[in-house]
Amino acid sequence: MTKIYPNSPLPETPAPSISIAAGEEPATLTVWRKSLLFNCSGFTVYDANGNLVYRVDNYSSSSLNEIVLMDAIGKPLFTIRRKRFTLTDQWSIYKGEAAVATKPVFSAWKHVALVRSKSLAHVIPCGVAGKFAEAIYDVEGSFSQRSCVVYDERHKPVAEIQRKKSVGTVGFGGDVFRLVVQPGFDASLAMAVVILLERMFGSRVASIKG
Repeated sequence: MTKIYPNSPLPETPAPSISIAAGEEPATLTVWRKSLLFNCSGFTVYDANGNLVYRVDNYSSSSLNEIVLMDAIGKPLFTIRRKRFTLTDQWSIYKGEAAVATKPVFSAWKHVALVRSKSLAHVIPCGVAGKFAEAIYDVEGSFSQRSCVVYDERHKPVAEIQRKKSVGTVGFGGDVFRLVVQPGFDASLAMAVVILLERMFGSRVASIKG
């Protein structure tokens, strides 16, 4: 089996927080659609050096409506919670643990295809009046093909989901892919968007040959 991560998956100390300053090179993360814990679904994310940086371990059938993105040692970074009693697929993003957060920092919803569009989802900061206010972040592309771009309000790409190339004759498939984060954008927020897309479109993910 192709080795996805070169270093120990459970470090005693976490890898440094990924903060990309303006003018630096983009950060390329490897996202594995698998939890490190036995009998639990989730995500495991490694940096370019093979260090564990993010993880999701509570992604199971009993917790599909509230998912926690953590750092390498389990500190909550974002909680992603589905909004109840809405006609469309809407989510709230809380900083840290939702149980102790006063209010969400972002609101997200699945794009409603009234007309032909490349849009998949929209993410806006809480406090912007009206659900249909101009989206701060707009996601376009195809999540099932692992080909998505996150754009800011100026339509500048800030993050991108890409297929991970095969190694030799072994293909990774759709469960392992790349997340490229541009300088100045929060990599943990980019990963939160990945989780949102998985919840919105994951059931449609087709098998991807490497």
